[in-house]
Amino acid sequence: MGVRNELSGSVSGPSVQAGTVYGGIHLGSPRDARTPWQLPPAVRLTDRVRELAALDGCRDLAARHGYPALATVSGLGGVGKTVLALSWLRRLRADFPDGQLYADLGARSPGGVPADPGEVLARFLRALGVPPRQIPPATDERTGLYRSMTADRQLVVLLDDAASAAQARLLLPGGANVAVVTSRTRLPGLSVDGCYPLHLEPLDTDAAVELLAITLADDRVRGQLDDARALVELCAGLPLAVRVAGARLAARPRRPITTMVRALTDEHERLEALAIEGDRGVRAALDLSYDGLPPDAARLYRLVALHPGPDITCEVAAAALGTAGDGLDEAARLLDVLHDAHLLTDAGEERSRFHDLVRLHALAKAEAVDMEPVREAAVRRVYDHYLASATRAEEILDPHHRSLPRGYGPGPAVVKDFAEDGGDPGDAALTWLERELLNLMAVLRDARRTGHATVTWQLADAMWSLFMRRKHYEEWRAAHAEGAEAARELGDTAAECRMLTSGAMGELDTGRHDRALEMFERADRLFEHEGDALGHARTLNYRGLALQGLGRLNEAAELFARAAEELPRCGDARAGGLARFNLAEVALAERRFEAGSTDAEAARRTLQRADDPYNAARAARLLGRLQLGLGRLDGAEEWLGEALTGLRGVSDFETARTLEALAELAERRGLMESAHDHYREALALYETLGLPAMVATVRARLGGGDNGSGE
Repeated sequence: MGVRNELSGSVSGPSVQAGTVYGGIHLGSPRDARTPWQLPPAVRLTDRVRELAALDGCRDLAARHGYPALATVSGLGGVGKTVLALSWLRRLRADFPDGQLYADLGARSPGGVPADPGEVLARFLRALGVPPRQIPPATDERTGLYRSMTADRQLVVLLDDAASAAQARLLLPGGANVAVVTSRTRLPGLSVDGCYPLHLEPLDTDAAVELLAITLADDRVRGQLDDARALVELCAGLPLAVRVAGARLAARPRRPITTMVRALTDEHERLEALAIEGDRGVRAALDLSYDGLPPDAARLYRLVALHPGPDITCEVAAAALGTAGDGLDEAARLLDVLHDAHLLTDAGEERSRFHDLVRLHALAKAEAVDMEPVREAAVRRVYDHYLASATRAEEILDPHHRSLPRGYGPGPAVVKDFAEDGGDPGDAALTWLERELLNLMAVLRDARRTGHATVTWQLADAMWSLFMRRKHYEEWRAAHAEGAEAARELGDTAAECRMLTSGAMGELDTGRHDRALEMFERADRLFEHEGDALGHARTLNYRGLALQGLGRLNEAAELFARAAEELPRCGDARAGGLARFNLAEVALAERRFEAGSTDAEAARRTLQRADDPYNAARAARLLGRLQLGLGRLDGAEEWLGEALTGLRGVSDFETARTLEALAELAERRGLMESAHDHYREALALYETLGLPAMVATVRARLGGGDNGSGE
């Protein structure tokens, strides 16, 4: 049952592994210096002159007093809250050059669970350039850092579809910035934060008629004004309903408006006893629009609404329809039909979204039209699309990571093509994983809820490449916790051990060594219960890493020594070499340079034989450090030169560490200009990786010429 997780051979991008792990894991997530422009595309705003003036007044007053301009926009579903907020915030772009932040807080999300403020804060902080390692674990600490980082910036924030004042409050920026919160309900609790409350009413008849005329883009409104007024009144002045009804008429340029008026009147009578207040006009318009769809587009409308995530891509549509292979073109065509009918909105980057009322309508249609097995099969195909695509990304980025089998439902899965644009497949795979993170997490959670627990843990496993490279710690922790629960429900011990060990790597990476140790020990007990000698031997190494992080070096060294002895006997010589590497690192920390050199040299030989040039180069760097400690400068130069050759272009972090050692070697020889060159190059790499502690250390050495010989 041993859980393998090794890397060797050709790998796209920086490489790490977790099943067989070395100490001091660091796969740097470079600081993103780009300005975030996260606001989604906006549709044309009709009227709302009074509301825009009120928002301008709110901003002017805040600017005069030097505090943030905060506003809440409340109103019925479909009344245009988000459109108003987007239109106003986009007008402010020139005055707020430091960017735009956006979050859908999911009060009416597909899964019924509003967004966690801590996860949203982590996304905002990453967008503002905070390296994932420096994002605090506690939500209140994240809020403090977020407000500190926004205090001196000029940016706008849109918090869309808030569930409560408490949820939104944590996400309000600091400084003289602008934030708008939209919600179906008024949020009086935000008044204590200085939020200006703006309640959005439906459009008056004249403004709604203007919107209808814009949607039709012909002369029918001018020639049939009374019918147009009757139509928008049946739509209750809700822009969403007017656009949907208008799109239906626009597709039939010879049809008089009165035809739609009669149809909507009939729909109103049918819905009168069923409709929620304020939604009746939208539902009536949606029913008519749905009835006018071609059968294949209507089927997509119903089935794609079952997707648990917020965004819809062409591949998701094809999966919902069950059209693998050449079905992408057909899926794209049908998505266009739904867009033309105003049943989907453009989310940017070739992605679509449902308005929450439209999604509810589509789900109701699916339940009424499609038998339960049909709906379940569509959902499973969407799950399989994400699992198969994430697995393909994993194969490109970390080809030796997967060791446990992955299974898909009946029929071929729709798999994302990462070579379609002719670029680097590794870059495309990582970009896809990053872009799909919210969808992946939604699918992972939904799969367990719907009885597909295997998909849950397998998808968490397939997301390893993203977590190690982009350090989404919140999602890393949540995915593996969900995966471990799913594996326990299935009674799948191998999968549970995989979730525990991979999840614990994230805890190690964030410095939560006690939590990591607890998870590794739980996995070890399972391995021993199953009689899995290899799994047990590997957890010796893992537990040693956690103890090393806790400063319990003697205990760590004992476990590393046992792992170095047991792993080769179990058939994993490479993992044994990594355990020897870890043992040498403990020796370096304790200034036992001779013993450490013996272990590091043994580790290097083993890793070379195992065709692991990356870790062999790391062992050479460690040997150079140890030789420097012994005062053997020529030997140190030889090993550090070998390390630099093997690490440059593979790992910026390890390259920087090697350059630091070369700088110290040059200082020992009195070659100060060479030392400064090495320090400056290391400094640039640490700055790119966003590691302030390392940056501060190197800057101090550049200024003071520190001749240290340890790490």
